Amino acid sequence: MPRQHILGLLRGGDRRSIGQSGRVASIVSKNPKLFSELMAGLWSGDLLVRMRAADAAEKVTRAHPEYLKPHKLGLLRLLSTAEQQELRWHLAAMVPRLSLTAKERSVAVTALNGYLDDRSSIVKTYALHGLADLAQTAPDLRPAVVETLREATRSGTPAMKARARKLLLRLTPI
Repeated sequence: MPRQHILGLLRGGDRRSIGQSGRVASIVSKNPKLFSELMAGLWSGDLLVRMRAADAAEKVTRAHPEYLKPHKLGLLRLLSTAEQQELRWHLAAMVPRLSLTAKERSVAVTALNGYLDDRSSIVKTYALHGLADLAQTAPDLRPAVVETLREATRSGTPAMKARARKLLLRLTPI
């Protein structure tokens, strides 16, 4: 299936709909050669294509995080520069799936900490989850992330409080 068709399936409608991103994720999961073409949608000039490409890529990489490897540097840059909330929350979920160097992890942590100031509660909640995921593979991050999660249980939105409590259990087992 050509690139235009994959990204074409993601066009139209409005921001309240994920459109056909589930279908695109299924197509790409069955034909991994299309993953790079899907990833190109994260830089589309069409905000609906961007958000739906991010949604589909995030779904695909739950089972196949290795597909992200060739896109690592672009994803880290995008994590640091993205302004669209739907793109941010999917990036917050995907970037921790990468194998990161200490310097790259620092870039990701800085960006995710910045996301905690986003207007969107969903972005903030995904940022907490992303930080916790990074802390699981980098124990040196745990103390700061645990403190961030504890603060979120005290002053976050209801969604942030609930997610932070669950993430704390994962990072600080009894």
